[in-house]
Amino acid sequence: MAIDAPILRDLQLIVPNLHRRYSGVTATNRMVAPRLAKRFRAAWFGSDAPDGIARMDAADLLKCWRRRGPLIWHARRNDEMILGVLLKALGWPLKLVFTSAAQRHHSWLTRWLIRRMDAIISTSELSASFLRRESTVIPHGVDTDRYAPSADRATAFAESGLPGRYAIGCFGRVRAQKGTDVFVDAMCRLLPRYPDFTAVIVGAITIDQTGFANELKERIEAAGLQSRVVMTGEVPIDEVERWYRRLTIYAFTSRNEGFGLTLLEAMSSGAALVAARAGAAELVVEDGVTGVLTPPGNVDALVAALEPLLRDPDSASAIGARARKRVVERFSLDAEANSIAEVYRALV
Repeated sequence: MAIDAPILRDLQLIVPNLHRRYSGVTATNRMVAPRLAKRFRAAWFGSDAPDGIARMDAADLLKCWRRRGPLIWHARRNDEMILGVLLKALGWPLKLVFTSAAQRHHSWLTRWLIRRMDAIISTSELSASFLRRESTVIPHGVDTDRYAPSADRATAFAESGLPGRYAIGCFGRVRAQKGTDVFVDAMCRLLPRYPDFTAVIVGAITIDQTGFANELKERIEAAGLQSRVVMTGEVPIDEVERWYRRLTIYAFTSRNEGFGLTLLEAMSSGAALVAARAGAAELVVEDGVTGVLTPPGNVDALVAALEPLLRDPDSASAIGARARKRVVERFSLDAEANSIAEVYRALV
């Protein structure tokens, strides 16, 4: 559906989302775009448009050719940068912005595209170190109203129908990169000793990871924990939020990660966090205060960090409360949107 002519005429910001598969990048984009739309006349171009921002189609985009006044084009992926560079070369009055969360050396194509951006945002100092040009460091934020603790966590957990009194979770696509196997191995060792806890793995199992997921299920069955290590598969976002509110402990087990938004979502929801040192964990978590940091891929370290929290759920709740406070103060969605807005204003 085309957007209204007055909106198109006064447009200041285009948020492209050209990736058809829903991903963490899409999720972060969907959260912050409506906040940016409160500060700029903005439109979303592509799939998975959130509420709170106008939606534009290809016909709308064509109408922006040779218009007066600059348009911010904020890309988060290579294909979005490529389209932005092409449109600018053909006469669209674009100011190109790219957000990088990657913590690795970029391909030659990505480096070439980055050099053609008018401004670069990185989500952490580590991400910035791989860019080979100046960037503005702006950590991701989270909607602290949407991801908020339950008023009664015990009742919220009971509504799940799962055994026990407490939940420990690990969210994200089921795959080795996310460390799902590390979590399962830790649960197979810990849950027999802590019958009040049930483990929940929330996330999609893609076709290419079916074998990996089946192997994990075999480990769970061998440990006799079929009813206490639950894989939900992919669920709607509102159901993901409900699962967060049921958690007492959250395990972030990624071996490598761009940022790792589940860190903030879990902390904002008041769960005690045990996090591998991947993505933004060292930026977000105050070790021993708002969570516990562990080496990536290390089952023994994960077990050692989780066991005191399983033994003392009240202590876990206290850590979760401190984690929630830190996110509200430092990593809110409005803080992210305000910082991004400053980058835009410097360009236009």
